[in-house]
Amino acid sequence: MILCITPNPALDRTLIVPNLALGNVHRAQQLIVAAGGKGLNVARAAQTLGRKSLCMGFAGGHSGHLLADLAQSEGLNSSWTWTDSETRTCTILVSQNGDATEIDEPGLPISDADWARLRGEVQKQLSPFALICVSGSLPPNSSVDDLHELLRMLMDAGKQVWVDTSGTSLDAVLTYPGICIKVNGNEMSKSLGFEVKDIPSAQRALTLLIERGLSACAITLGAAGALLATKAGRWYAQGPQVRAISSVGSGDSFLGGLLSARDADKDWPEALLDAVAAGTANTLSAGGGQFTVQEFRRIREQARIQTW
Repeated sequence: MILCITPNPALDRTLIVPNLALGNVHRAQQLIVAAGGKGLNVARAAQTLGRKSLCMGFAGGHSGHLLADLAQSEGLNSSWTWTDSETRTCTILVSQNGDATEIDEPGLPISDADWARLRGEVQKQLSPFALICVSGSLPPNSSVDDLHELLRMLMDAGKQVWVDTSGTSLDAVLTYPGICIKVNGNEMSKSLGFEVKDIPSAQRALTLLIERGLSACAITLGAAGALLATKAGRWYAQGPQVRAISSVGSGDSFLGGLLSARDADKDWPEALLDAVAAGTANTLSAGGGQFTVQEFRRIREQARIQTW
């Protein structure tokens, strides 16, 4: 089972428009409203791949109750820490003339007491979960110390913890020996101070992180594929070229594929192939974490892997 913690979830409003041009009036062809946030996309992908998960995080206000209702309607198990702050909304514009445009609200402030309640509620749920992911940004008023305390509790419980975040939060995570990370090349570039844009630079970054004592590290490079390094080995995998509709949520689907495979006791190379297939399949639709098992299987058969 997989526990997906999203400190800053959102209502995702995805608008499908024929062509997007700044300054023009657009009439959407379709609207998709879904429970959003990186951890929910991970859980959504895991559910498609037949694995059980639980979503946790902060929720509040009318938007928070809608988020909870939408998650439940999809069959996503969830347990929310309720706050006085309204859950944010993120707007995603999907157009035929380019990749999706994502506009993320920052969210509203979360107090120290809210964080303490989240940690307490996570601790109560923790026992049956071997795999944990902590995904996305922190709400306003949160500090790196809030993240530290959550990660310390999870690590002290002996869980395998995966983190997908960026900025100062990622900088903090990289100081944790034994933790696992999944990031994209751009996020890793900002934390390590050198550009991670291709296979050689990603190999350099992963080698450095494993030497620091991290347990497992994955870097995604979009259509160029993804690399994974653990103490057991190092691999590079790439899926087939596809006509992408939207890349939003592809990194989350990648992590959902990786964790689902590990939850099913697959080895690391098989897990990386599943992750690449899930991330690639996600690009074929407009919603984060939205792909079919048929699309996943078709892409998985075409994905290729090698050691490095």
